[in-house]
Amino acid sequence: MAKVHPNLAVPSLPAATAMSVITAGDCSAKEKGAAEAAGDEEPVVLTVWRKSLLFNCRGFTVFDASGNLVYRVDSYAADSRAEVVLMDATGRPVLTVRRKKLISLRGDQWLVYPGEETRLPPLYAVKRTPQYIRGGGGKSTAHVAACGVPGAGGYEVEGSYLRRRCAVFDEQRRAVAEVQPKEAVGTDVFRLVVRPGMEVSAAMAVVLALDEMFGKPSLLRTWSS
Repeated sequence: MAKVHPNLAVPSLPAATAMSVITAGDCSAKEKGAAEAAGDEEPVVLTVWRKSLLFNCRGFTVFDASGNLVYRVDSYAADSRAEVVLMDATGRPVLTVRRKKLISLRGDQWLVYPGEETRLPPLYAVKRTPQYIRGGGGKSTAHVAACGVPGAGGYEVEGSYLRRRCAVFDEQRRAVAEVQPKEAVGTDVFRLVVRPGMEVSAAMAVVLALDEMFGKPSLLRTWSS
C-alpha cells in the first residue's frame, strides 16, 4: 500500500496555532487576507485516511500536503453515541456531527455543532437527498443548510461519495470542496480539496456526514435519536 502518513508525530502546538494550521495552511492571517483580496487564495489539499491510528478504534486520520496530522476521528467499536467528533492534531474537539432521526418521510439529518457543544444551536444541517429525486435524474445527493445565520447560503453535494468522486457547490454553483480518489490506494484513502468559500473544518464535517449516509460500513454501529 502507498505511504499514507509520512509524518506521524503529532505536533505539540497550542490550540490557536493548531487551528491556524488547519484553516490556513502555512499562511499567516495577514497573508491569507491579502490572498483573498487578490482572489488567488490557494486551495487546501488534505489526504483523508478512513482509519484511526488508535487500537480498537474506527475513524479518520487526515494529513495536510506536507504529511502533518491535522484532523482525527476516533470512534470505539463499543461506543453507541449518535455522534462523531472531529478533533484537531492535539485532540481538541473542533466539530461534532450528530444524527437526528426525523419522524417523517423527509429522512434523517446530520447536525454539525461547534466543538462538543451539542446543547447549542447547530452550525449546519446535512440532509440526504430523497431517493425519488436522485432516481429521477437529479444530481444532488445531499443538501447542507446553514443554521441560525440570517442570509447564510447553503451547499449542494453532487456526485458519488462511495466512488470518492463528489463535489460541494455553493449557491453561485462554485465548487468549494471536492472529494477525489487518490491514485492506486483504494477508496479508504482519498483527497479532499477545499477552495475559498468553505471552511476546511466544515468540509470535513460534510465528509463525515456523507460517510454516515453512504459509507460501507458506517463508523458507528448504532444511532440514537
